[in-house]
Amino acid sequence: MLPVSHARNRPPLDALTVGALALAVTAVSSSAPLVAFAAAPALAIAFWRNVLSVAVLGPVSVTRRRAEFRALTVGAGRREGLYCVLSGVALAAHFATWMPSAQLTSVAAATALGATQPVWQGLIARWQGRRLPAAVWAGIAVAVLGAALATGADFAVSGRAFAGDLLAVAGGMFAAVYTAFGERARASISTTTYTTICYGVCAAILLVVCLVGGVRLHGYDGGTWLAILGLVAGAQLLGHSMFNYALHRVSATTISVLILLEAPGAALIAGVWLGQLPRPLALPGLALLLAGVAVVILGGARAGRRTVPVAVPADPAPLID
Repeated sequence: MLPVSHARNRPPLDALTVGALALAVTAVSSSAPLVAFAAAPALAIAFWRNVLSVAVLGPVSVTRRRAEFRALTVGAGRREGLYCVLSGVALAAHFATWMPSAQLTSVAAATALGATQPVWQGLIARWQGRRLPAAVWAGIAVAVLGAALATGADFAVSGRAFAGDLLAVAGGMFAAVYTAFGERARASISTTTYTTICYGVCAAILLVVCLVGGVRLHGYDGGTWLAILGLVAGAQLLGHSMFNYALHRVSATTISVLILLEAPGAALIAGVWLGQLPRPLALPGLALLLAGVAVVILGGARAGRRTVPVAVPADPAPLID
């Protein structure tokens, strides 16, 4: 999926990327509270947040990136286009597994098991031939443990809950696959082109799933539609899209760990808006989470400084909006 050499030739981190990551973490933190507030099926919410995002991004992409779209259909560009499509498939699989898991098991358990994404991301990186430093693995373990404590994970012993737990784990795995494909696609494709294709494929798959499963796609009250629009503007356009933007300069493994910072943000919003007070272990869990994120970022930076550059053919100039 991603050649080893490419991971060693990212542009240096800049202030714009740091700002995009901070904005992304803040935006995705609103996702769980809005989903909990919306009186609509989880898969329908996932469909609408993707299709409405395409409605916003599509006209801009087609107008400004027409040549780039054409390039993805011929010659070597087809491979990059395939990465965009596969990323959309993985994103749809993530939504189709993790969101229903919260209805089968507890929200806390679903959140904690979905937080295994960095573990899967590390395994994908290892499969691609990249050796992650021991410090990065240690940071991932601490961050995942912190996320579990912060959400107050309680794993119920029942057939229904067990099915939900398995779906949550699958959701974390598909999120890692989605990020890995996005990392490869963003090596040479602009943010708007990549996200338009990815969200479009995801929306098309979710539409089929909803129609086959008889999921209601309309007839919601005004508050639910406002929540869906909030998800489109926040979690999708300012959250997922900003993470996708940063993938050109930040590894998929680091992105997946940073996404764990959604947990404290969501807890804060839920506490203020929905009155869901944090559990006793929330503060120690958040401390571990932040410590793990710091270890991953610092460990990855040190490993990058020790890496010897490898001579490889240069990727096409990135098109970043």
